[in-house]
Amino acid sequence: MNQRKTLLATSVVAGLCLSVGAFAQTQDNSTTTKPANKDQAKTLSTVTVTGIRASQEKALDIKRDANSNIEVVTAEDVGKLPAHNVADTLQRLPGVNISSSSADEGGFDEADRVSLRGTSPSLTQTLINGHGVGSADWFVLSQGNNVGRSVSYTLLPSELVSRVEVHKSSEARFQDGGTTGNVDIITRKPLDFAKQMTGQVSVGGVYADLPSKTDPQFSGLFNWKNADHTFGVLVQAFKQKRHLRREAQEIPGGFATIDPASALAQSHPDLAGVKVPGLLGSTLFEQVRDRKGGLVELQFRPNDDLTLGLSGFYSKMDANNYNRNFMLWGGNFATSQAPNPGYTVKDGVLTNATYAGVPGTNYVVYDMINRQATSKTQYYTLDADWNLSQNTSAKFQAGTTKGTGQTPRQYIAEVTAADGGGASWSTHGNSSPVDWSVGGDTSPAGVTSFGTWGNQLVRALDKEHWFTADFTTYFNAGAVQSFNYGIRYAKHDRDAQSPEGATPGNIWATLQNGATANYPSDFADGLGGNFPKDIWYFTPGALKSAIVANSTWLSGNNGPTGRHNYGGEWSVNEKNAAAYFQVNFEGDRWSGNAGLRYVSIKQGIDTYFADTVHPDVSSLFGSWDRRHYKNSYNRLLPSANLKFSLTDDLLFRAAASQTQTLPDYSALGASSWGSDLNKTGGGGNPHLKPVVSTNLDAGLEWYFMPRGLLAATAYSMNMKDYVAYGVQNQQLFSELTHQLETYKISMPINADASVTGVELAYNQPIGEFFGVNANYTYADGSTDHTWADGSNHLLGTSKNTYNIGGYFENDRFGARVSYTWRSAFLIGLSGASPYYQNSFGTLAASLSYKATDWLSFSLDALNLNNPTIKYYQSSAIPTSFYMNGRQYYLNAHLKF
Repeated sequence: MNQRKTLLATSVVAGLCLSVGAFAQTQDNSTTTKPANKDQAKTLSTVTVTGIRASQEKALDIKRDANSNIEVVTAEDVGKLPAHNVADTLQRLPGVNISSSSADEGGFDEADRVSLRGTSPSLTQTLINGHGVGSADWFVLSQGNNVGRSVSYTLLPSELVSRVEVHKSSEARFQDGGTTGNVDIITRKPLDFAKQMTGQVSVGGVYADLPSKTDPQFSGLFNWKNADHTFGVLVQAFKQKRHLRREAQEIPGGFATIDPASALAQSHPDLAGVKVPGLLGSTLFEQVRDRKGGLVELQFRPNDDLTLGLSGFYSKMDANNYNRNFMLWGGNFATSQAPNPGYTVKDGVLTNATYAGVPGTNYVVYDMINRQATSKTQYYTLDADWNLSQNTSAKFQAGTTKGTGQTPRQYIAEVTAADGGGASWSTHGNSSPVDWSVGGDTSPAGVTSFGTWGNQLVRALDKEHWFTADFTTYFNAGAVQSFNYGIRYAKHDRDAQSPEGATPGNIWATLQNGATANYPSDFADGLGGNFPKDIWYFTPGALKSAIVANSTWLSGNNGPTGRHNYGGEWSVNEKNAAAYFQVNFEGDRWSGNAGLRYVSIKQGIDTYFADTVHPDVSSLFGSWDRRHYKNSYNRLLPSANLKFSLTDDLLFRAAASQTQTLPDYSALGASSWGSDLNKTGGGGNPHLKPVVSTNLDAGLEWYFMPRGLLAATAYSMNMKDYVAYGVQNQQLFSELTHQLETYKISMPINADASVTGVELAYNQPIGEFFGVNANYTYADGSTDHTWADGSNHLLGTSKNTYNIGGYFENDRFGARVSYTWRSAFLIGLSGASPYYQNSFGTLAASLSYKATDWLSFSLDALNLNNPTIKYYQSSAIPTSFYMNGRQYYLNAHLKF
């Protein structure tokens, strides 16, 4: 068979992301159709994809036949796109947004979280083969705080999938948990392959231009089934390594405010209430991400009526990193020292200022943080697909999944410098970095004080055990085609742990003579701004050896002199029991489904609260009371989907449903925490209610030519008890002063919210070899909660998102280019103030060449436009600027 390369991963609504270079695979698309009987279900259970045009056509056929609003990306599309993981591919679908971080780690070059229709990733549920997947993150703050119900896609390589289904409208048979929709990653199954033996190997490398490093990439697949097609084994393996270098200007905690009652404001009334930068950082982050793992699938079909399956998946990423942030310490002088004459105040911000040096005042604080970090996920499932009778089938599944994120050691140095040196800055709003400088001695010899903190074990555990039983009864006559009904039970546990750590000794005596290095000579050349860039740092080896040699690791000491950080620990356990019934119907030129899902949830939440009067537990971090809370919820979730064929080529769809998502784990359980640098922090709220959304969809789809589609869908989501964040003052124990201090703590609260929007999609082949695709999503979201800046924004809502691309493909050569853009959106709170990610776009391109029937080559390029990721609090107050550079993947693909 003459197989062709694909260029751009195909969205079934827009046919939008078309992939380059791949080999045909047999795909199972049975979940997207509603056949009239069991035999027809078997007939529709496999689809052969042979090239870009066949892939597009089949994808549009699946969408056209489905009764609900769905997007599909096939294995050929996903695996051969210029994409490092599944999320990189999904961002090109209409209504889909991605983000590159889950907490305060800043913007990276790889997609990490997926969200739908202008909402936060926590409201989008990610599944694998219809079940949950345990997920945890490598970043230390993600492991203990800001923990959502979203899944980290950095652990899910694109080679994993057979196809990805994005369900935008709900059905009763779908697992509850996705307020705005579900992303279901379907893996390959051994008996679905066309040949008795199949093998694929991809070998190559990735070059990242900022670190100027080339790293190996490998993935392989072997599938075998017997001649009777009754037993099969699939083995996949991957090992993918790459270097990251991120250059940035960070402004941790945002801007401080000059107290109107301060002596400075009394002597300079025009500075009363004016904002000044608390910290201005020159930031270099380096990391090596080494991802490895695999998938094993076994299938056994003892007879025509029973298929048994056993599945196991494991993925681990080592993500050790070193972050250096050399900072002008505005919080140490700018709220009390008067600037020299000639300063400028604009929009309530001290935009230009110069400060004379005052002896005894340090104008620089410098953090060097070297962290060990890992994240991993795994699952095991046992399946049975059983035809109970001619018209009734059943599917049973039992499984377990576990995700772990861990930072076992943190080697941290914090020094002050530039004593009496003075400082200056000039801001440019959120459009470009702040120009700043400091005087005095900023070399290692100019260090005036030393401290270290946080050499502490931090771990997150995410576990779930589940059982499902799903039944389908088919009918051969009348409007009612089939019934779906079943049950599900799951037990989920999420734990944040910090039980041990190191008590520092006289580290500085060793470290001050340790080896140093300098920032790269071209550091931040493409970022813009005039700020310190020729900066020294202690090498990772010097930092580690000095801290290890002069620290005492305290393990198992849970008393007042121990390093058990109770304030960084909490746990949430949930039991979810569900039952559903759904009827699927079809008439002359119309079809649809309607159903009810009943969900019963019981929660147990354990957390700690700071207290020094009668504490339950205490350690070197302070004293706490244990707190335990219980919640229970029972709810009926209705859903209905209708499809009308207005003409042979024009479809109208309508859908209505209620969906539910429980609050983020950390939003429920997180103990209060604070930053000593700016006296801000966060904490959980165990009294939060689930988010319940009432959803409406209506759309038209015009299939105006083969592989051509023009579609428009309007949608609305009215969310009751949406989770927003308020701010309150709390007394917390300070590790810096060893006493209670007042911190501004951001707390999650319930508030109502809504999103309305429109999705437009267009896909058209041009001649035999060319094609174009585009889509646009408009999302207008608001909440009745008013943030500190007076806005009513929703987390994660970009008002405008669009994708545009083009491709060429013939029997030998393929080329593709695509551009994805989204407007600004609310990230969360920086300290006590909301902050946003500015609008940004990414350009990707692919080339492929098929040398023989068994050998092909691909060159994929990501972030070709080298975008700067900008965060800000307002147009006048920036938060950070990040640049990650470009990545190029060159691979050889072999098959047999």
